[in-house]
Amino acid sequence: MRKWIIMFGLFWMQGALAEDLTAVDIIRKAMDHYRGQTSYSQMTMIIHRSDWQREITMRVWTEGDKQTLVRVTDPPRDEGNDTLSVDGSMWTYTPKTNRVTEITSSMVSESWMGSDFSNRDVSKGTAIIEQYDHTLLELRERDGHQIYVIQSIPHGDVAVEWGREVLHIRDDWIVLEQQFRDQDDVLVKTLRALEIGMMSGRSVATVIRMANEAAPDEWTELRTTVVEFDVELPPNLFTLSNLRNSSE
Repeated sequence: MRKWIIMFGLFWMQGALAEDLTAVDIIRKAMDHYRGQTSYSQMTMIIHRSDWQREITMRVWTEGDKQTLVRVTDPPRDEGNDTLSVDGSMWTYTPKTNRVTEITSSMVSESWMGSDFSNRDVSKGTAIIEQYDHTLLELRERDGHQIYVIQSIPHGDVAVEWGREVLHIRDDWIVLEQQFRDQDDVLVKTLRALEIGMMSGRSVATVIRMANEAAPDEWTELRTTVVEFDVELPPNLFTLSNLRNSSE
């Protein structure tokens, strides 16, 4: 009898969670979880191909939903290559040419630094919340956690390359998986959380991998070595004038 009571309680809790949280709520919580009010992180990106591999280290700052600065620190030939995202607009700075270039809407889907991450991915933006319609497809149980499976379809007037995305979000708001499907519903690439750990007082995906589904030997890993949330940031950090300045 007690077993049935416990099982009923678990099912009731799952139903209550699903009823109380919409798909948009769940995605918003996941975005807030990895950005915080503000954040600072240090990362290493590993770009792997069948015949070569390279590493890029970077520092990343975020504030709110729509401000991100990515600053490459190594290798020396790429040091100072910066990417700034503010309110949906993006720019890059290249020290070799001393030039700031705006990333147009037709360029946001292009590869960032030759990786499997696009400019849009690296901006860590939250445009998916406003520009997509979201549906909670399924609730799953894994390793004592509840997993929300959400389908996100872009609005008809939004210029994105994806026909739909499918996200698997754990109940502690970690994105375990994100599938990117084209307009023909073919799976093109998948982002997966490979390692999860405690950093700055919360569970975070410390290693994530973006894999090219058509080429198993092509993938890019992003390994977070340092992350701090809700930190104080300089007031001019997310500005074009600061984009050229690598001394922050």
